[in-house]
Amino acid sequence: MSSSEFPDTGWTATVVGHHRLRNDLAVIRLIGDFVPFAAGGSVEVEVPQHPGVRRRLSPALPPSLDGKLEFHVRIVPGGWCSSSIVADTQPGDQWRINAPHSVFHIDPEAAEVVMIAGGTGLAPLRAQILDLARRENPPRTYLFYGGRSPRDLYASDMLFLLSGELPWLTVIPVVESPDDPSIRDEWHEQTRVDIGFAPTEMLHGTLADVAAAHGPFDQHQVLVCGSPAMVRATVDKLVASGTPPANITAEGA
Repeated sequence: MSSSEFPDTGWTATVVGHHRLRNDLAVIRLIGDFVPFAAGGSVEVEVPQHPGVRRRLSPALPPSLDGKLEFHVRIVPGGWCSSSIVADTQPGDQWRINAPHSVFHIDPEAAEVVMIAGGTGLAPLRAQILDLARRENPPRTYLFYGGRSPRDLYASDMLFLLSGELPWLTVIPVVESPDDPSIRDEWHEQTRVDIGFAPTEMLHGTLADVAAAHGPFDQHQVLVCGSPAMVRATVDKLVASGTPPANITAEGA
């Protein structure tokens, strides 16, 4: 599926939830028209704060006939559009959705899948996991989910619960440092919950090093999503450790 298969007429969705989870990150939930994107893909969004400006985001839910959408948005340094979405979005805002584009696709014949997500690169992979849950026999799936410190694992509670519900899913949390920065994040403090992975369950190191150390993934389909630097480093490490490049699909978030 590609953006060329859909007319660029656009769809409309209304913000029904704006959840600020970190100083630099928010989860936005909307309901509106059915948007025919593919799970794991991306769309262009236009927000009322910046008419005429489009930014490409990946839905964190698979397509639903009732028009539910969810986006995980992190402020990009110097990014005035992402900053505005995180700070200024309000319930009732009307978003315009355009240009679905396919990014990640899981082979129906895949027996095992490895997903490697850094930061908000989790969004399209989470959509893929929920889409796999609709299958009669989902493939065995391993999700490496990482950040610089435990505080960066903003979806830890959701993934902890999801891994408990889906017996074919294993979530491996990864942090570069076991300690959070000394500077407090008030949004983190306000949204902190007791559900999530214990410090002893978190592996230490970069996503690239930790994931590669579990390879080679020569019999797996591998999906990698995160910052461009993280994606490049991870793909290089995977290939160096024996994972065939043909097995890897990667996209910077």
